[in-house]
Amino acid sequence: MISREQISATRRWVVKIGSALLTNDGNGLDRERLAVWAEQMSSWVLSGKELILVSSGAVAEGMSRMGWDTRPTTLHELQAAAAIGQMGLVRAYETCFQKHGLHTAQILLTHDDLVDRGRYLNARSTLLTLVRLGVVPVVNENDTVANDELRFGDNDTLAALVANLVGADLLLLLTDQKGLFDSDPRFNSDARLISESKVDNVALDQAAGGSVGGLGLGGMVTKVRAARLAARSGTATVIAPGAEQDVITRVGQGDDVGTLLIPVQEPQTARKRWLAGHLRVRGSIVLDEGAVQVLHQQGRSLLAVGVKSVSGSFARGEVVSCVDEAGQEVARGLVNYDVLETDLIKGQPSSMIGEILGYMDDEELIHRDNLVLV
Repeated sequence: MISREQISATRRWVVKIGSALLTNDGNGLDRERLAVWAEQMSSWVLSGKELILVSSGAVAEGMSRMGWDTRPTTLHELQAAAAIGQMGLVRAYETCFQKHGLHTAQILLTHDDLVDRGRYLNARSTLLTLVRLGVVPVVNENDTVANDELRFGDNDTLAALVANLVGADLLLLLTDQKGLFDSDPRFNSDARLISESKVDNVALDQAAGGSVGGLGLGGMVTKVRAARLAARSGTATVIAPGAEQDVITRVGQGDDVGTLLIPVQEPQTARKRWLAGHLRVRGSIVLDEGAVQVLHQQGRSLLAVGVKSVSGSFARGEVVSCVDEAGQEVARGLVNYDVLETDLIKGQPSSMIGEILGYMDDEELIHRDNLVLV
């Protein structure tokens, strides 16, 4: 399990910044503060690490641009505000990161994108490619077509889903609070900051309170829930005060800042359990002896050349069972091609996929990160 001291050795972060921090309580984007965070995040990326930013603030920025004093109540006005504000939000991030020689990329997601297995794989591949290139993806809810976040959800949950998606080491939730207290500090002057806790501690539910401001929808309840969701892939979470000086740098150094919520499972174990137990198997593929040995002995990805036959009805991104020639299940995972495509490329080397199908999405039939031995 991760400790404060080990955070500096982590590689891949998802950082989420809330509306109250970004917009200075609704008075437009706080560009000075945003520049400070961008400088700290840039230092992390330029040191060879990876970072994905999940940002709130589009609705609040849209409200500011339109001169609206109160948050709209109708869905179409909220979606309009998000569309208007997204322009300023993305421009502000691009300007800040470019000062440090980094490019940004806009990624708009809905929760459905992370539930549908095909779109899940597409989103994952895009995000991992961007961070590999040293680009900072800026993720936000696609508010113009989705209404979950606008009506009752939050970007804390989206950030946790992104952490699951990319297998992040750390989810950093920047908030306008010091962290998570053992009781509500607004009403109890003796409330103490929880420095760290295991994420499954039931006492966290009693400690978490509601959101204070009227701009964001994510209170401590959603942050605890997000931390538990992130923990499914073994991701640790830090809830930290975004307004404090050098907060991102200090978290990266392992300083005792905010609240560290520790997953109870190791990252690889958690992800494998999720693949093995939480997704429905849609078909099966029979592997030759060589492919079975490669999976068991070398832990490598499954290539089409090792497949002898295909059965079932599965789409790209769904779970298939991998069995040996005796019918014994040896693994299961998220497949990169649908059943018809897999049948066409079975037994063929990866170099032939493009010629056979007319395109090649992935060299592997199942990537090792999406494969679990059973």
